[in-house]
Order: sequence, then structure tokens, then C-alpha cells
Amino acid sequence: MHSPLEHAHVLVTGATGFVGQAVVEKLLAAYPTTRVSILVRPRGDLSAQRRAEKLLRKPVFRSWRDSVGEENALAAFTERVTVISGDLEDVPELPDDLDVVVHSASSVSFDLPVDEAFAANVAGPVNLYERLLATGTDPHVVHVSTSYVAGLRKGVAEERSLDHDVDYRTELRSALAARQTAEEASRRPEVLEPLLRQADADHRRAGPRAVSQAAEAARAAWVREELVHHARTRAESLGWPDVYTFTKAMGERVAETLWQGGGHRLSVVRPTIIESSFRHPYPGWIDGFKVADPLIAAYGRGMLPEFPALADTVLDVIPVDFVVNAILAAAAAPPQTGEASYYQVSSGITNPLRFGKLYEYVREYFSANPLKDSSGSHVSVPSWSFPHRGAVERAVRRREKAVEIADRAVGRLPARARTREWMSTLYKARRDINTLRKFTALYQPYTQIEVIFDDARTRALHASLPPERQVEHGFDVTEIDWRHYLQEVHIPGVPGLMRGERPKAGTPRVTELPERSDVVAVFDLQRTVIAATLVEQYLWVELATQPPSGWPKALGNLVALGPRYLQAEMRDRGDFIRTFMRRYAGTHEAELRAAILERVQDSLRRDVLTEAVAQIRAHRAAGHRTVLVTGEIDVFVEPLAPLFDVVVAGQMETDDDGRWTGHLLASPLVGESRATWLTRYARDEGLDLSASYAYGDSYADRPWLEVVGNPRVVNPDAQLYRYARAQRWPVLSWTTTVEGRVAPVLRSLKEGVQR
Repeated sequence: MHSPLEHAHVLVTGATGFVGQAVVEKLLAAYPTTRVSILVRPRGDLSAQRRAEKLLRKPVFRSWRDSVGEENALAAFTERVTVISGDLEDVPELPDDLDVVVHSASSVSFDLPVDEAFAANVAGPVNLYERLLATGTDPHVVHVSTSYVAGLRKGVAEERSLDHDVDYRTELRSALAARQTAEEASRRPEVLEPLLRQADADHRRAGPRAVSQAAEAARAAWVREELVHHARTRAESLGWPDVYTFTKAMGERVAETLWQGGGHRLSVVRPTIIESSFRHPYPGWIDGFKVADPLIAAYGRGMLPEFPALADTVLDVIPVDFVVNAILAAAAAPPQTGEASYYQVSSGITNPLRFGKLYEYVREYFSANPLKDSSGSHVSVPSWSFPHRGAVERAVRRREKAVEIADRAVGRLPARARTREWMSTLYKARRDINTLRKFTALYQPYTQIEVIFDDARTRALHASLPPERQVEHGFDVTEIDWRHYLQEVHIPGVPGLMRGERPKAGTPRVTELPERSDVVAVFDLQRTVIAATLVEQYLWVELATQPPSGWPKALGNLVALGPRYLQAEMRDRGDFIRTFMRRYAGTHEAELRAAILERVQDSLRRDVLTEAVAQIRAHRAAGHRTVLVTGEIDVFVEPLAPLFDVVVAGQMETDDDGRWTGHLLASPLVGESRATWLTRYARDEGLDLSASYAYGDSYADRPWLEVVGNPRVVNPDAQLYRYARAQRWPVLSWTTTVEGRVAPVLRSLKEGVQR
């Protein structure tokens, strides 16, 4: 029997998306005489044609490529598929011989800013249908929507046009104008001032540029949140749970008004929650995280101790190949001219999957196939009791408060291994709370929904297929055994879910470094190369340069001024160095240098971190230039100079007698000033910063860590630890001093001098 779309010319929008690429694959694999045009947007340096060719390498085309052969697949793709460069923002001229248009392009996000959602899901269809009308042709349009356009309601949603009187034109104009309004509001002093205060409190240690950048980022985030809130509120005020379903409903009205209303044929296909394939192109095919997958993954990783859902509500899931088959069946069965057909591709009436059963099947799967956490231990999945939202909200608030208090306390502790373990635990706790909040907000309308989607017309469409085509081209949801589908087909294929355990942040072995002569490795000093702090070094010098009878006074004075130094350190690293170095006013530099060489040098070297020495030597072996950059005074770091190719340190102002005045000769090279120095140094020396390395321990080091392509944080303070985790920077734990292992490190120092 001839295929229904034999010799047809089909235009597909959204061909690079989940459903779109599956439609293109099915046309190529099962409709050999069908010509296909796809609308593809160039991206960066990739042309539309190149993007389309890369699309052919995706897993969805694997079975077809294997069946026809690699060379034949490329030839067939080139011969049968025409790539039209453009997008729905500015639709290019379209072919004038189209038989079918499958419009599947859309933005599937529940929490987009209102202007972005309307631009994709409403303005896009407007542009498409206006361009189609300009061709003067009469293709049958299959408009892919979602069953959830039914909105916030209870009972059965029928397969027909939506019953509402919302004017999409007015909503579109308002949505597109919303960003300018929010941008103007964000620049008012009453909005900016609290953002600036918070940025200063959080980032002053990283310098004024970091503060201003954080304030501007906070302003941009405020604008986005305003637009997201606008979108959500407007959707709910009109009876939709979120901006996605709201704009998809408006998109349907665009199709009905511009295309059907212009005397053309229209079919609206409304799938429910689209997940991995049941059969074609192979069981379990999926492209990226889909609607239910983040929830499944978070549960399997133990991140959701509870969830507010109705156990008896239906989570309406449909495999993607059923959706594709329904789209193409609808395309081959156009309605009468000027009429529209509606098909809800759903499972809720014919083969319902209740949320309680979904939980049961997912729990069974992860109990039998547990994931591993960062330490390699199996994750125990939680038991859910399906509490109401208020109970979950109260529990979340209690956890948030406890984490906030603990986080403040840990942030004041010294940066030690145990402290970092606590910071890691708190980071994960905060992440889990944020995940629960996000999922509760996004998924609750779908996990507590009490609407059921009628699929009588869709079942009739399936039944109209010839019996010999129903297996390959049908969409009978009664075939699906949900336990088998979830446990054997879907969950094992969720992207990234079953990957091996992630390495635990800590002390990695020194890995092989690329050999290059234009790379620099920059190291901070305290808590990065040596375990000692500036205060500890002062004590060594103080105790080494005066008789024991003077020690109590020196220690007492240091303790008394401790709060002052701590405040300076929290305010600005440079201020701390200036404040502390005033203690040395009147010190004779030559005498201090001699005392350090004779009585302090060994103590300093014993405090060197052996992991740091190993990393420095690895960089030197790879031909990298090793540089120590510190705000500390040069006299104190001279014993470590043999480790590095270059040492950049501060200097003290001296009087005519060679005594320190208590003031620095120049501003300390810390934070942003170090970033500026490093950028200029690399330019002058012909070094490639994008391939270079930097090692620091304090949030004040953030500006210069961001200058290089390979930042590394070592024994970080709480603020830098949180930032590094957010940026996915490596976090290293270097804690082993050379005490008891003096000889190997002294040998390293000696070898450095000889080099």
C-alpha cells in the first residue's frame, strides 16, 4: 500500500528539537518518496546547512544510518532534505509547493520571562503563518501544541478549540513591552541601593570591580525575576498554570485566526508529557532532559526527601514515537478547507499512570539500581508520604534556617580539611533545598492536576490506519506496561543519570600537564604554598628576635589587637597587610633579614605544603613559568624563592638608617591589582593566560583566578569554596607540611636553586 505522504513536500520547523528531529528521522526512514524542508537557524560560526549535517550524526538517526549505510545516508539526506536558513523571528521566503507544514518549534520552559516566552510561542507562529499566507499556497498545517493548554481546571478536557476570549494580540504587545518597563524600573535608586549594599557585603574582599559586577548582575537578575513573575502571574490570572501553557494556548489561537480563519486546513496535535521512545527509532531514545526526568534524577540522587503531590493524580506521559506517529497520521488526514481537527495524544483515560504508581516504580528501580554519591557510596532513596504543600513548605523553611545558621558559623572557622567537609555538606544541603523549591513550584500544577484529557479522536485516528501499518506507525497507548517502560526503557536512558560516580573534591594526584613554554603558573603564598598565616610568621620572627622574657608581652599585644586585624582582613586584604605591617615600624631591615636567614628560615620551610611543592615541580617540568605573587613583604618570602622562576612580593618603606617606617613602599599586590598585574605581565612576556594556571585560597583571590583559563582553589575559605563550586573550579586540599619530611623538600629547594 502506498504511504499516505508519498511524494509530498513537508516543511518542518523546530527540526533540531526533540520532537522535530524525530519527525525528520521518521520521514526519512519510513516515507522514502517524501521531500523534506527544514527551517534551521545558523548558530555562531555554524551555518544552517552545517547544523543540519551535524544533526544527522545524532543518535536519533543511528538506526536509519545503519540500515542504509553511512555514505547512502548522507547522500539521501542531501538529496531529500532542503535546509532553509532562518528562524521564526524573521521567517525567510518559503517554498511555494508545500503540501504539509509541521510546526513543532517552541520554547518548552515553565519559567521563562514573559517577553521571551511570547516571542517564541506566539510571535513565532504569527511570523510563520503570515509568511505562509504570502506564498499564496494551501498546505495542510499540523500545529504541535500541548494538552496542558486546557489550563487550571478539573474534569475532562475535550479535543476541540479552547473556550476563552483572551486576545493574543493584546497579550503579545504587553509581553514584548514588559522588558523595557522592568529595565527602567531596575535603574531606580530604591531598587539599586539594596542590591549594591548586598553586593558590597558579599564581595568587597574581591575588590570594587567585583562589587560593581555583582551589583549589575543582581540588577539583571532582578529584571529577569520581575519578568518571570509577570509571566507566571498573568498566566495564573487567566487560568493557566504557567507561561508555557499560556503562550501555547495563545499560539493555537494564532493558528486558528491566521491560518484556519484564512480558509486553510489546520490540525492541532496536543501531546501530554513527552518522554523517551517506546519502539522507534529504538527503545529508550531521548534527547536531553525532558519534563519528568529532572524529578526522577533528583529523587534517585536522594535530593528530594519529600514532595507535595497527589498520589491519585494522573501524570500523563506519552512516548515520543507515539507523538511522531500521531503527527504524521494527522498530516495524512487533513480536515475540510477552513476547518480544524484536534488530537490529544495522551494516556490518562486509556492507560492512566497515577503519580503514586510512578513513585512506586521509580523507587523500585533505584532500590535495585542505586546511584553513587561523590564518595562512592550507594544513595538510599527516600520514602514519600505525599504530604500537602503546607507541611512541605514548613519543613523546607526549617531546613533553610538551620542551613543558614550553620553556614554563617562555618564561614567564621579556619579553612581546614574538616571545615571544608562541613562546607561541602552545607553546599549540598542548600542545593537540595533549592532543588526542592524549584521542583515544587514548577511541577506542582502537573503533579496535583485533576484534569483528564479526552483522546477519542486520537484513538479513532489510530484505528483508521490500515492494520498492517498500526504497529510501525500507530500510537495505541494500551500497549504500554508502565512498570516495564519506566524501569527497562526510560530510566536507564535518562541522559547522564547512570554515569559513573563523580570524583570527590579533595587532593587529586598531580596530573600530567601539557608541555608549553608560553604558560604561567601563578601561586599565592599563605594557605596555598605554606600553611602559615601572616600572623604566625610574625610570631616566629618576634620570638626569634627577642629573649623569652619579652614573649608574654608580644603575645598579649597580638591577642589584644586580634579583632582589629580580623576586621581589616574581612574588609580588604590590602588593608589587613597595611595594618599588620605597622607593627614592624622601627625594625632594621638588614637585621631582620639576617634573623630570618639564621633563625626563622627553617620554620618557614617546615611549613611548606608538600602537595604545593609537587605541583610547582610538575609545572616546571612541563616548561611552565612558575610565579609566586604575594602581598607579603619580600624579606619574609626569600627562603622560598628557589622554588619559583619569579617571585613578586611587597616592599617596606625605609628611612635613612635602613629602618622600616611601618608603611609599604607601594600598594599591596592583592585582588584586582594582582589581576591587572598578571594581565600586563602575560602581555609583556608573551604568555597565554587562557592556557595558564592560578592557585589561591581566599575570596580576595577571585579576580586574578578568573584571569586564567585554569583556576584552582587550594584550602579555600568558605566564600571562595562556595564560588568555586558554583563555577565548577577544582577544589584542592593541600594540608601536608614537610615537618618530619624535611629532607625531600630541602632537596627540592636546592634543585630549584641549581636550575
